Amino acid sequence: MKNLIRICLVIILLFLLGFTLQAQEQPFAKLEKNRNVQAKGLIHQLNTTKDTLILKSDKIINSLYTINKNYTRELDFEIDSTAYKLPLNTLSKGKHVIVARQSPMKIVFVIKILRDIPKKEPEAISAVEPTKVVFTAN
Repeated sequence: MKNLIRICLVIILLFLLGFTLQAQEQPFAKLEKNRNVQAKGLIHQLNTTKDTLILKSDKIINSLYTINKNYTRELDFEIDSTAYKLPLNTLSKGKHVIVARQSPMKIVFVIKILRDIPKKEPEAISAVEPTKVVFTAN
C-alpha cells in the first residue's frame, strides 16, 4: 500500500513538472531593479515582450548611460523628460549596468540581455508617381 501511494505521488509530481517545464521561448532580457527607498521615484520596468525598457518618473530624467561587461559606455544620451522607452535591441548581449541621472542623484540598475534581439528591417521604399498640381485664379 505504501508503494502504491509513493508511485502515485511520483506520477503526480512528474505530471506537474511536465507542465512547468514546457518549452517556452527564452525572454530577451532580465531586469534587476534598484530596491533602494530613494530610487522609488523612478519606475523602471520591461514591457510585456521584454524587448523595451520603460522609464517613468515624477522628476525629470536628465540622462541615461549604460556600461557593458567590458566596462565601456555603450549608450550615453540626454533625455530631459519624465518618461522614456529604450529599445533593448540597441544593446549587445550580456550584462549592462544602467545609470539614470536625476539631479542630484543617480539611480543604478542592471539589465541582462539573454539573447540577441532581432532588429527590425526598414520597410522597402516603393516608388510613387508624383501628382499634378494645378493652380487656378478665380
